[in-house]
Amino acid sequence: MKFHWKPRLGVHSLVWEEAQITNGMDPDFHRRDLADAIEAGALPQWELAVQTFPDNPEQTFEGIDLLDPTNIVPEEIAPVQPIGLLTLNANPTNFFAETEQVAFHPGHLVPGIDITDDPLLAGRLFSYLDTQITRLAGPNFAQIPVNRTHAPVNDMSRDGFHQDAVHSGVAPYRPNSLDGGCPFLAGADTGAYIEVPVELPASKKVREAPASFDDHFSQPRRFWLSMTPVEREHIIGAYTFELNKCYEQPVKERALRVLANIDPELCEGVAAGLGLTAPEADRPLASVDPSPALSQIGRSWPVDGRIIGIVTDDDGDLDGVRDLRRRVLDADMVPLVIAPAGGKLDRNGEPITVQRTFATARSIEFDAILLAGTPGPGKDAYGARDAKAGDPASTGPTQTDPRVLLMLSEAYRHGKALGGWAGAEAVFQAAGVPTAAPGVALGSDGPATLNQVTQLLGRHRVWERFSAHA
Repeated sequence: MKFHWKPRLGVHSLVWEEAQITNGMDPDFHRRDLADAIEAGALPQWELAVQTFPDNPEQTFEGIDLLDPTNIVPEEIAPVQPIGLLTLNANPTNFFAETEQVAFHPGHLVPGIDITDDPLLAGRLFSYLDTQITRLAGPNFAQIPVNRTHAPVNDMSRDGFHQDAVHSGVAPYRPNSLDGGCPFLAGADTGAYIEVPVELPASKKVREAPASFDDHFSQPRRFWLSMTPVEREHIIGAYTFELNKCYEQPVKERALRVLANIDPELCEGVAAGLGLTAPEADRPLASVDPSPALSQIGRSWPVDGRIIGIVTDDDGDLDGVRDLRRRVLDADMVPLVIAPAGGKLDRNGEPITVQRTFATARSIEFDAILLAGTPGPGKDAYGARDAKAGDPASTGPTQTDPRVLLMLSEAYRHGKALGGWAGAEAVFQAAGVPTAAPGVALGSDGPATLNQVTQLLGRHRVWERFSAHA
């Protein structure tokens, strides 16, 4: 059996430039995103799912060694079956007590589940317990509130560092006559853990890895074949970037020899970026079928918790922004209003709180950006105050803040959904964003624009913008 955590909102990634900007603008981006989603009520959820396999002495399935933890078993031949749901419904109130002191261990199993001979799992069964004893200052870490069991239990552990319990009884051992045999081991009839009997074939124990562990290429080849053309281009770009940062020529050449055994297209694409000749594979390519389930592209996901940046100013369509914020919240998404300066926008009605300014906002914070009109330059839109503003003359005929143009340009490059109304078309053009391009929604008002953008968000990105090399 293999366990999987499947996020309800799907598996998604950042593009490379987006990741670089994120590291500089907000190193805590991912944990902040998680905490903000919980705070906003868009509770993150993961399905606990399993793949089950027939038991056999070889511990293999369809030629795949199940004891090799690096192996992926395609979902197409072993369906992933949901058995539970994990919901994060609150943020910690004390990170040390509720997070830092938690003690995970792969040996914490429920009755009916036993471990295999996976060598990595065997090492963790020892090292995790050993680590907790050191990290949490003694063997009594199970008494820390975050680690306590929900079910009532008794054991024979006594004393030791940080012992908080006041145990009763005089015989912390078994068997005994002084305490009437208590405590005693629970039986299977009361739901106790029972180890599963396993028949062992006639064999010899040696200090060697199985021959199947020498299969280094069938798994990465399956992964490569499962990718869409766009994803393959991103993989080639990632290898090329990293290897071009390496100054040792022999290392680059050895890396290309490895890639040649995965796929010629991959090797040739990376070699071209390195200015080297792609070598031939030194063994037959693995004959494997693709697993479309490994690809991030081609499915639609819920938009819960997605962050919508709404760009406006005092002269924008504030009534439309108020209505738009309510609609975004009703869709379980998070609206963030972006304006030239902090404070509130209070023309004609209920004040609107500004959550980001042109100086503090960057495209990486948002899953989609909506323009409510043509926001003008902020008073700090000059290079000496904010280098992102550049030359004020660059605002062009629309007189739009250059930081807004930068934000739109980045979001467009990163494949994010864009939308606008009330003259937003001119701002897109000033930012170099083709208004007829995929994923650019121009509506008659805020709600019409939001409807189009919400449909785009379900696919995570506007993948058509990433043209794959022919």
